Amino acid sequence: MHYWKSKLLLSVSQDQSPVSFPLIVHSSVHNGTSSCSVQKLSRIRLLIAMLKCQTGNSDSNVNSIFYELWSRNGFCGEALSVYKQMVYKGIRPDEFTYPSVLKACGERFDLGFGREVHRSIDASCLQWSLFVQNALVSMYVKCGEVDVARNLFEKMSERDVVSWNSMICGYASKGMWEEAFELFERMRMGNFAFNIVIWNIIAGGCLQTGDYKGALELISQIRSYAAHLDSVTLVIGLGACPRIGLFKLGKELHGFAVRNGCDGVQTVRNSLITMYSRFKDLRHAYVLFRMTEAKSLVTWNSMIAGYTLWDRSEEASFIFREMLLSGVEPNYVTIASILPLYARVANLQHGKEFHCYLTRHRGFKDYLLLWNALVDMYSKSGKISEAQRVFDSMTARDEVSYTSLIAGYGMQGEGQSALKLFEEMNRCGIKPDQITMVAVISACSHSGLVSQGQVLFEKMLTFYGITPRVEHFACMVDLFGRAGLLRKAEEIITRMPYRPSPAIWATLLGACRIHGNTEIGEWAAEKLLEMRPENSGYYVLIANMYAAAGCWSKLAMVRTFMRDLGVRKAPGYAWIDVGSGFCPCSVGDRSNPHAEEIYLLLDGLAKLMKDAGYVPSEDLVLADVDFEEYIEQEN
Repeated sequence: MHYWKSKLLLSVSQDQSPVSFPLIVHSSVHNGTSSCSVQKLSRIRLLIAMLKCQTGNSDSNVNSIFYELWSRNGFCGEALSVYKQMVYKGIRPDEFTYPSVLKACGERFDLGFGREVHRSIDASCLQWSLFVQNALVSMYVKCGEVDVARNLFEKMSERDVVSWNSMICGYASKGMWEEAFELFERMRMGNFAFNIVIWNIIAGGCLQTGDYKGALELISQIRSYAAHLDSVTLVIGLGACPRIGLFKLGKELHGFAVRNGCDGVQTVRNSLITMYSRFKDLRHAYVLFRMTEAKSLVTWNSMIAGYTLWDRSEEASFIFREMLLSGVEPNYVTIASILPLYARVANLQHGKEFHCYLTRHRGFKDYLLLWNALVDMYSKSGKISEAQRVFDSMTARDEVSYTSLIAGYGMQGEGQSALKLFEEMNRCGIKPDQITMVAVISACSHSGLVSQGQVLFEKMLTFYGITPRVEHFACMVDLFGRAGLLRKAEEIITRMPYRPSPAIWATLLGACRIHGNTEIGEWAAEKLLEMRPENSGYYVLIANMYAAAGCWSKLAMVRTFMRDLGVRKAPGYAWIDVGSGFCPCSVGDRSNPHAEEIYLLLDGLAKLMKDAGYVPSEDLVLADVDFEEYIEQEN
């Protein structure tokens, strides 16, 4: 067919015309760099006019050239219009005309017209060629009718690579990966030649469905089928490696990209930045980021996301400011990655900056996740009135909005306000989830609202349809423990359908120490020791309880446990905002450049605590005091 067309076009080009005919064909069909669609359209029209002068209007083979020119150059509307005129004049389409018309229907997503063409093919006496059948399958796939396409596909007496590609791509575009994988396996069994596109589609499907190992196995098989890895393959592989901890393989893919000149491709470079970031190798990620001369929005987002993943708020803020100065405007992904970080680390200063940015740029008004992050940030920073203001200004709210504010009120000990919000949430028809119930019961616990918290817990399954989890039972232990109802806390633990976590035993143990219940405290301590937790804080808690009870032998046993298990008390650090950023400070650390200011502030806080009547407990084993030394001092 292509030979016939070329011969016809070349024969026409022998006409002594002022226009170079081969040049028109080349420009119209093959030139993908034309800057003006109007010029391209006029050239095609000139070509058609000249063909008509040479061959007449009735040759359907010539008409098929017209359709291919229209559809290949993006003028699908023109192709369909010419087809309608052709049918109106009684010119019968042939097996070369139909595929081009069907292609135009697919490009325009014109399912109705595509069905008309399908009916026309059925009504004609044409023998269905593989070319026509592939065009029909492709048209239905592009119009979203994959079931119709699959029906036609299964009826085909023979299939080629194009047939399989169309169906697999169709299922992939709809996210129907199970069907795509099934066809891929059938294609493999049929010994068809694979191209890199199919490999990439299936490997990408594995990545999207969470089969990261399967994606990497497919990539390793590509080479055995003599297919060359391209930039898309590398992006898929680099995306899969961090998911299953294969850092070495990720670096090997980086090496392959460098050797084959793919590391400069922007999508590959962005994926490399993301891959190194997820493995916490932020130094390499930053080097790659700096090596990228023309940074796209995705490049900036990748670097910012890397820093936010590991709670590096200062670096993330620096990159964000640099991004703005370079003239690149952030999008929803940028803000959505960085703002929750400020909520997690309660970085009020930077959070306020983003609040102002969101207020000035109205394009972010409808992104609920961003405003929820603001509410969460203000709540965790203790600025509950600011959180309430943001909450009130929101045009839409969901369970996350309410949960963040409820948790904020709970942390401030304002349980009644948290309960009112919870009631408002129910009135608005917003169903609470597992996290909401943790927040509201915790709010009751911090405010001493025992009966209200108990009622909410009992209604979880019967009224809200939420099955209590370990964290909900932990909240109830804390609720009863804070109120001194230690027998009820004990009863919750013994009746819960889950194995108590170390945190639950530690909660009960802390309550027993506060309320002086040695009996239940020793029971909780024994249970906690049986679990041999790695958290050194639990052992300090047990030691404090034994010290308060004067059980020196058991206190020594705790020390032995820690030594045998290799557990060491990790030094505590505080991150203090010194204006220009956050500065880490540990107990007794005088090497800090801001030590003088920090200790001056701490001394002031200690004086305020003393003036308020706070008296430190004298029965605690301090973290930095050796247990044997403490026992000897007591004896």
